[in-house]
Amino acid sequence: MEEGLKRTIAKVSGIRGQVVTVSCIDEYRPALRELLTSPDDPLLRLEVHSYKTESEMYCLLLSPRDRVYRNLNISTTGEQITIPVGKHILGRIIDLYGNPQDGLGPLKDQKEEPIYEKKRKHIIPLSDESKKTDKTAAQSGAIIETGIKTIDFFTPIPRGGKLGLVGGAGVGKTILMTEILRNINSSGNVLSVFAGIGERTREGHELWQALKATEVLYRTALIFGGMNENAAIRFKIAWAAATIVEYFRDVEKEDVLFFVDNIFRFVQAGSELSTLLEEIPSEFGYQPTLQTEIAQFEGRVASTPEVAVTSIQTVYVPADVLSNPAVVATMPHLAAVVILSRDVAQQGRHPSIDLYKSKSSVIDREVVGDSHYETAVKSIEILNQFERLARITAIIGEEELTVQDQKIFHRAQKVINYMTQPFFTAEAQSGRKGVFVRREDTVSDVADIIAGKFDTVPEDKFLYIGSISGAGYK
Repeated sequence: MEEGLKRTIAKVSGIRGQVVTVSCIDEYRPALRELLTSPDDPLLRLEVHSYKTESEMYCLLLSPRDRVYRNLNISTTGEQITIPVGKHILGRIIDLYGNPQDGLGPLKDQKEEPIYEKKRKHIIPLSDESKKTDKTAAQSGAIIETGIKTIDFFTPIPRGGKLGLVGGAGVGKTILMTEILRNINSSGNVLSVFAGIGERTREGHELWQALKATEVLYRTALIFGGMNENAAIRFKIAWAAATIVEYFRDVEKEDVLFFVDNIFRFVQAGSELSTLLEEIPSEFGYQPTLQTEIAQFEGRVASTPEVAVTSIQTVYVPADVLSNPAVVATMPHLAAVVILSRDVAQQGRHPSIDLYKSKSSVIDREVVGDSHYETAVKSIEILNQFERLARITAIIGEEELTVQDQKIFHRAQKVINYMTQPFFTAEAQSGRKGVFVRREDTVSDVADIIAGKFDTVPEDKFLYIGSISGAGYK
């Protein structure tokens, strides 16, 4: 197809946002997902999305809008979009095409792969046998320890599992993800891939600075398609990031930590394109392919029997409505779900995690061990009693509770306060020094609180501490 790289095979016949209609003037018919350009402008990039008629194509515009106009000559590259892969991209920020965005010069020893999924074997099936294997791995210490008390205790992340950080705007999803990335990277020699999908440039810059400051940047590859990019680029960033993860998993045979901020923006970009492509929308105006797109993406970043891909993903909740179809479509793919609450954030408690709604599939005696399981069950029970008692005290006052109920009320309040924590990545904003708390210390501390060992210590003494022994109460 060398000849086709230069000759005109089509012309632009219509433009609607990021969707360009291209009419063929040649016998050649580009394949779906083929990358087109222009002999008049080699920097122009269009991707064939679908055929409107036998000779008319819908193409996604992957370049600035001012580069395309009616009757522009179109040629083909004969290729799909490719992305640089390999360890030389660690410590770098790249865009959809692999262009460095960090001012550190071009990438070296560049190897590229198409961003779309190849036929791959040996993805772990969702069978009872594989679940037994996961439990065995967890028993041998393969729970990913984040150092964040609430997550490690209530919603532990299994090696090779997926954690969702779910919440509305401004409740702390991105800073919680940044803290997890920092803590896990600091505790071992693990590779990380970060995909910024439709997020603010400021957040990307802050993440870059935080990773540099904590000296974990050299083990992290970052790919960004910010909210200032058009919908086609934001949508494709997810596939490009998945390709990088697949390369580390399948070729380098390295365990990977995969961070995505934000899955909702991926869905939103697909919805924008669906509207421009005049597809019939589904419920709430989302694209009819919503479930398929989420499933394809999540399936690509799954673990294999030999290599684990552990994924932490933020999920924006429009208007704080958890029943939103984009949120609901993502939930079944997650092993653990952390719900961030605006009410908790307004109380000044950070991380603002809703302890009642957050869940993990690995709170299982065989997975986390007897001590953690029994303490978690007791703490959930005491928190449920606290919720009931809090409604009573709001009406008749705490003095009307029985002595036993007063003990339960105060112990639960201490557990809630204990789950607050200062973050390393928020030291400049909070003025508190960050702390990392081991899971076994968290379990031990919560067990002691529930057992009444700290009944004489006021509740506010448990706010924003690390472990209890570190705070000097043991």
